[in-house]
Amino acid sequence: MVEIEIDGQKVEVAEGSMVMHAADAAGKYIPHFCYHKKLSIAANCRMCLVDIEKAPKAMPACATPVTQGMIVRTTSDKAVKAQQSVMEFLLINHPLDCPICDQGGECQLQDLAVGYGASSSRYEEEKRVVFHKNVGPLISMEEMSRCIHCTRCVRFGQEVSGIMELGMVNRGEHAEITTVVGDMVDSELSGNMIDICPVGALTSKPFRYSARTWELSRRKSVSPHDSTGANLIVQVKNNKVMRVVPFENDAVNECWIADRDRFSYEALNGEERLTAPMIKQGGQWLEVSWQAALEYVANGIKSVQRDHGASAVGALVSPHSTLEELFLAGELVRSLGSQNVDYRLRNADFAKAEGVRWLGRSIASLSDLNTALIVGSNVRKEHPLFAQRIRQAARKGAVVTAIQSKAFDLAMPLAHQVVTPAAQWAYALSSVAAAIAQSKGVEAPNNAGTVTPESIEIARALQNGEQKAILLGNAVAHHAQASTLLSIANWIGAQTGATVGFLTEAANTVGAQWVGAVPQAHGMHAGEMLAGGVKAAILLNCEPAFDTAAGSQALQGCEMVVSLSPFKANMDIADVLLPIAPFTETSGSFVNAEGRVQSFHAVVKPLGDTRPGWKVLRVLGNLLEVPGMAFDSSQDVLAVATGSQGQVPAELLSNSTKTNMAVSAPAGQEPVVASIYQLDGIVRRAPSLQMTADARQSSEVVAA
Repeated sequence: MVEIEIDGQKVEVAEGSMVMHAADAAGKYIPHFCYHKKLSIAANCRMCLVDIEKAPKAMPACATPVTQGMIVRTTSDKAVKAQQSVMEFLLINHPLDCPICDQGGECQLQDLAVGYGASSSRYEEEKRVVFHKNVGPLISMEEMSRCIHCTRCVRFGQEVSGIMELGMVNRGEHAEITTVVGDMVDSELSGNMIDICPVGALTSKPFRYSARTWELSRRKSVSPHDSTGANLIVQVKNNKVMRVVPFENDAVNECWIADRDRFSYEALNGEERLTAPMIKQGGQWLEVSWQAALEYVANGIKSVQRDHGASAVGALVSPHSTLEELFLAGELVRSLGSQNVDYRLRNADFAKAEGVRWLGRSIASLSDLNTALIVGSNVRKEHPLFAQRIRQAARKGAVVTAIQSKAFDLAMPLAHQVVTPAAQWAYALSSVAAAIAQSKGVEAPNNAGTVTPESIEIARALQNGEQKAILLGNAVAHHAQASTLLSIANWIGAQTGATVGFLTEAANTVGAQWVGAVPQAHGMHAGEMLAGGVKAAILLNCEPAFDTAAGSQALQGCEMVVSLSPFKANMDIADVLLPIAPFTETSGSFVNAEGRVQSFHAVVKPLGDTRPGWKVLRVLGNLLEVPGMAFDSSQDVLAVATGSQGQVPAELLSNSTKTNMAVSAPAGQEPVVASIYQLDGIVRRAPSLQMTADARQSSEVVAA
């Protein structure tokens, strides 16, 4: 540690830290633009100039290392005059358009200009103009004359997202930020450039000119999409979601969110929202009251029970639903005498899990990995924030290897990659096991694959370093040989000291297992229900045509199909549509990949006659005379479902399996994995996301 003095205050910081870090530790604010705690130091804005004793001129605080006994003055006459001079230069070419700028009210330049700028400009020459650029549906670069060349967006692309979409071209007063890889800026993390831009050069295109920042209420929430459980600030005006930005949580999402977390809110205000219960009569959809719709459902389910028995009723529940909704759906079905409830909509292997399958380690620890083996995951697109953390580990020297069906561009260096059809993954993974057995002189698993040069290199990587992880992707979870793959991965993990975990697909994949949204005893799993095993189907946030491996065709033979969704979904197969609230209009909880329970409240009132899903299930349970459904709040449901625990109990978290490791004949069918903007009903209906390159590519693949 090194002790220095800042404005008369002694502070200790680690050797190698910069003056800016010492100021942060001392609670002193030094004005800056280019410095960002999650990015490398550029020192090109010069706004953080400070007075350091014995230095002949003011020095940049962000790029000056501390030394023992250093004396720093941040508010001396020398420091303030240097900062004022820098501000004058920054404002020379800056347009005077604060009244029409979307950044107005939350602009770093605006704030610092008040403190360090002059009341009038001495500059009388013509201002420099940079022509606008159209870079896609997410980010607006219409006013690049505002850019102060802090290069935060450039460094973000290089260091965090792994793809340098923006760069600086030309020199001097001709320098400008522009696209360098293509004409579009719409990669899976690109929206974070909007947040880190300190001026109004990069703004949100969907939000553009729709509200002023001071008109917005700010409310915390949690993302309902992938298993990161990203913490959000939802900004609201007139009971309408206007914008979504990240809420900083270093243990979960740091200060970043994926674009689907940021822009999916457009669907919540879209034309496809269902705002009243509807019943299909004579092939026509009619709006009815809640009482009429729920009585129709209750009578239909009772009729199926009477004619076909309780086991003819089943529920297909989406793991994007809240924990409370998943718990009540399971309780409802089981109380009717059926065990047919399942969240594993895209799975092909339905073997009973020994415990709650999870990531196998904390999310934050992904940033500190020394070695990672990724199996069956385009992690960059499926879990952008996990990929970002693994990318940071790779930048620090971690060895990242992969077994995939395609050579995915993960935007990080891959030391070794085995590209083979999904049907051959068990052989490829067992080949790694054989290589480990060979190097350690132990007995290899049954039917272990032939050792190859690639498997030797992957085995060697897994035997080096302290922090090691085998990460199984969505394609492994949905694979016909999922249990076998997990069994082999566990053997490798035990031999090398690596953790084994599932990246887990959805916001509540872990939560659904915890609260029992899986069939018990002789209940039918999702595959059997989708093959026509039930006569009455309850679809909770589930659209079989998009969310399942089998599709919706078999459900057309059901006597009663009830769709609980915020959208006009399943209209071809459903008999009743019940409008339930999306995550912004209901309270609830999500459990992320590491088992962390995160609860949230509604941020806006439900649209039209929409009702929270847990309330709909509770009332439906009352009409069906189900005992124990008298809950007054979602918190009451959560307390019963989880025992008021804020984390999945450690003794329940387990990726162990009793499946034999013997590699059988390969299955021929590729596992079903949702593409980045087809994951759930909300992202599928977000217009701006559907105009991105990723969405277009996935629709072209489907069409082909």
